[in-house]
Amino acid sequence: MSDDVTSERISGYIRERFLNGDKKGELEETTPLLEWGVLNSMNTALLLMFIRDELGVVIPPTKINAGNFQDVKSITAMVTDLARQDQATIAAGTE
Repeated sequence: MSDDVTSERISGYIRERFLNGDKKGELEETTPLLEWGVLNSMNTALLLMFIRDELGVVIPPTKINAGNFQDVKSITAMVTDLARQDQATIAAGTE
């Protein structure tokens, strides 16, 4: 899955679940999700489940930090990096 598709899926989920559809169109890739209070502990847990269930990427506890969840751009970068690592592991046959 491309970075653009991943970003759009994550943005769409955040808009629908946490921003009531974002009718004003305020959510951008660099919107400070933690600073604005969009991501709190419960919302982060829900987002982690969405990423696991819908994007097929499990986020390890070591990756759950403010730097990786500051905005959609950082979340997307983390998810695509983990997905690439998973694909490389599978391709190497060391699953």
